[in-house]
Amino acid sequence: MKKTTASILIIDDQEDILFASKLYLKKYFENIYTLNNPKNIVELLAKNTIDVVLLDMNYRIGFEDGREGLYLLKEINALSPKTVVILMTAFGKVETAVEGLKSGAFDYILKPWENKKLLESVKQAVDKSRKNQRKVKDIEVNDDFFVGNSEIIKKAYSLADKVAQTDANVLILGENGTGKFVLAHHIYSQSERKNAPFVAVDLGSLNSNIFESELFGYAKGAFTDAKTDTPGRFEMAQNGTIFLDEIGNVPLHLQSKLLQVIQTKTVTRLGETKARTVNVRIITATNLNLKLEVEDKNFREDLYYRINTMEIVLPPLRERNEDKIPLAEYLLEKMSRKYGREAVVFDKKVFEQIERHAWKGNIREMENKIERAIILCENNRITVSDLDLEQITTYDENADDIQLSTVEKATVEKALLKNNNNISKTAEELGLSRGSLYRRLEKYNISIN
Repeated sequence: MKKTTASILIIDDQEDILFASKLYLKKYFENIYTLNNPKNIVELLAKNTIDVVLLDMNYRIGFEDGREGLYLLKEINALSPKTVVILMTAFGKVETAVEGLKSGAFDYILKPWENKKLLESVKQAVDKSRKNQRKVKDIEVNDDFFVGNSEIIKKAYSLADKVAQTDANVLILGENGTGKFVLAHHIYSQSERKNAPFVAVDLGSLNSNIFESELFGYAKGAFTDAKTDTPGRFEMAQNGTIFLDEIGNVPLHLQSKLLQVIQTKTVTRLGETKARTVNVRIITATNLNLKLEVEDKNFREDLYYRINTMEIVLPPLRERNEDKIPLAEYLLEKMSRKYGREAVVFDKKVFEQIERHAWKGNIREMENKIERAIILCENNRITVSDLDLEQITTYDENADDIQLSTVEKATVEKALLKNNNNISKTAEELGLSRGSLYRRLEKYNISIN
């Protein structure tokens, strides 16, 4: 029987699972790789072209909720968009598996699996990977990402192009969904480090208990599950760029450890005393106002200045009205290619709704709405109802909600006065998160001297 030319990577912390799955799948596919430590994913993906990853969702004893698998899925999607991921779990957490599918996984397998089911899923995933590879090639040829024509976004990207030619640390600010990851990767791709690794870390989803081991690495035996010497993300990004997203969410007691690495350009793995030199360019991002966080003693001032050699602010979509329609058309083309429905078009009535809609979730919300509409639409025409915008408040500078905004501003100011400008207490009283309160302070130009 002729084997299929494909590379399969199996990641599981149980050696018997790795042995059994490799033994079975190598009869059908040319290259089978195995990893018992998910920390080595970045290095392996950098050195090899992997078509399909079979990814276990749980790795630490006592943690069986699948969150590690979802985190690793996001990492694989960022590092290798053409690679297709199949999730594996022995615990039957269907809800988590479904969340994985929504996050980009192709399929999920419950352990112990049926061999025929496993083989069929992998074969389909290989076919999907082939299609992805063709799409990635097209994207590379067409430089396929959207910037826009509004002056505010062109200014941001012009600044990014200038700083890309240096090794300066960059802080990217902007609301959720404004494209901070895309801008960070653009800076990397325009820099002299573009042929070295680009390692992205979502600090917002990184549990504080594994913060140091993830970023700085660990020695064998440093803790219960430390079975091998493992480099952290800083070492993985050696000579390249590390992107630390949601840096505003790092707890104070861990900020000092991050600051030390940036200052000394060295990392010390957990369980070791030897410092290792790292040569990396650091790009960070957050949706918080770090100046206010510093004033409120929630973010170290010295760390703020270390990461903020150059600050780039990405505007929300509501401030880029002239880009809304071109962006929607770009996303329509992108998602149409993804689902093989190139003939899909917008109904004329849709454009007015796109322009007036608030897009509180920014580009990410628009992408989600359009992807959903492509799946639901009939006769290859997306209607207003397909986009699901009818029941959502629209953005209109001349609308009657100006009075509502006035009331909201007064309410925020009153609460601040009552709580002596204490952000945490004010946010709690108003039933808001700190980030939501900061956004209202900026929206209404409220100062907290």
